[in-house]
Amino acid sequence: MSFDDLLKELQGQKSVEEEQREASLEALFKESFMREHSRCQSFEEFLAKGNFQVSTREDIDNLPEELFDRHVARETDFPNWTSMLNTATSAHNGRA
Repeated sequence: MSFDDLLKELQGQKSVEEEQREASLEALFKESFMREHSRCQSFEEFLAKGNFQVSTREDIDNLPEELFDRHVARETDFPNWTSMLNTATSAHNGRA
């Protein structure tokens, strides 16, 4: 664990991964976020365009990463799912 990680832990700050796990998909990918960063009006529309049957974070984790990354790159202004998720988490937590 790095000094910065230890300091954040001691200060009670959560990691990005913890914040992502706690926030629901609906909370992270609000309509305003999706309209700003994609051609879709909602996260549900985004998933439907790729024929993805997803209702939980675990469902997304179980998707083939390369396939989902290509869908993200094609339908949004993000290069991959990790970038999209990190930006949504930061926006949700008021850091963007």
